[in-house]
Amino acid sequence: MSLHRSLKGSTKIRVKRNVLKRYERIDHMITANKWKPGDKVFGLPKTRVLD
Repeated sequence: MSLHRSLKGSTKIRVKRNVLKRYERIDHMITANKWKPGDKVFGLPKTRVLD
């Protein structure tokens, strides 16, 4: 079975994500001094994606 032509080059496409993973949000908040170890990891505020 062959791949559809629209799926063949999908690994080359890099789309800008508009949502960060939880660990990425925590890393961003640590650098901004808005989160410290021991704080809750659920219910984090939204953070902007910087690229």
